[in-house]
Amino acid sequence: MAVMGGSAPARHAVAVAQGIAVDFNQAPFLVIWEVTRACALACMHCRADAIPHRHPDELTTEQGFRLIDQVRVFGSRPPLLVLTGGDPMRRPDLAELVRYGTEAGLTVALTPSGTAAATPARLAELKAAGLSRVAVSLDGPTPETHDAFRRVRGSYAWTMRIIDATIAMGLPLQINSTIGRMTLPSLEQMARRVSELPVTLWALFFLIQTGRGASLEQITAEECERVLNDLYDLSLTSPFGIKTTEAPHYQRVVWQRTQQRLAQGLPSVNVERRRQLRAPRSVTDGNGFVFVDHLGAICPSGFLPVRCGNVRTDSLVEVYRTSPFFQTLRNPDALEGKCGRCGFRAICGGSRSRAFAATGNALASDALCAYDPGEVAEPLVAEL
Repeated sequence: MAVMGGSAPARHAVAVAQGIAVDFNQAPFLVIWEVTRACALACMHCRADAIPHRHPDELTTEQGFRLIDQVRVFGSRPPLLVLTGGDPMRRPDLAELVRYGTEAGLTVALTPSGTAAATPARLAELKAAGLSRVAVSLDGPTPETHDAFRRVRGSYAWTMRIIDATIAMGLPLQINSTIGRMTLPSLEQMARRVSELPVTLWALFFLIQTGRGASLEQITAEECERVLNDLYDLSLTSPFGIKTTEAPHYQRVVWQRTQQRLAQGLPSVNVERRRQLRAPRSVTDGNGFVFVDHLGAICPSGFLPVRCGNVRTDSLVEVYRTSPFFQTLRNPDALEGKCGRCGFRAICGGSRSRAFAATGNALASDALCAYDPGEVAEPLVAEL
């Protein structure tokens, strides 16, 4: 990890590729705060290995306010703040945190667990406090498939209650789905189910074998390639955005498929519409993304739990900008193996969490990518 910060050509390539001014060296696109690790579920894939009760050393309400102040310091266009868990509904001060963040000028979203705690009344309280979006996990198109994955009978019904309440209140709705060996067979049916809902964004999380998910089986790189191409096909007509987490090579697929369409004389996909429906570029561990756990530890992501500081004693802004580990994660030229040779490394970079979980080396190749860049690095992609 001797090379820090990223070369000037690599950083320029990212900006040119998106046609916008974006500098993830200065500020993340997303700040995720795990407000608690307490949760009534025991999901097979849980990266947090959630616990039944709240930890006594969780950040207090006042410490949460100070964390929100730090997020606001990132700049005039601060990151999105997502409150997650565990189950964030287990915090009685949740509405206070949402209100404080909203009044500070932040866009605040929430990822409640599919449990009885997320009542319509509680969601209405959060909307009144300024909540901007609800993101709900739906991992199966039927009660049987979803509940089997969540390991709690009734979770599907509770999740649908949250979805129905969110829609009724007019809050933007995001659906999160996990992609792994267990969920892959029902993915096509899941796509149809999501398309039936007034969804703003469908976020697909490609399994990382960490936490409880360490015992679960991933899909193969070839299966992942097919899924990413299917998602691209869906994106051509879907009214909602499609985002992948821990599969940043979706950016490569988008670029390749767009070039194929142009070569065939087909109309290119509206670039401006794509930018409205998803983040401005691949948002990956420590690169446009920062995670704060329930005890205040600052990590590149929840799937890459390398502690680089703590918000109780350290500045979130300074850790994100100057931590050697964060800087290395943002440097595409520091990548090793085929990721380091890949011409798409500036817009993709591979999953650093998956590399770390599999090898202990966050800079190693992402085993879920089927693309072979060859022995010599290609020119960096200049535009999408």
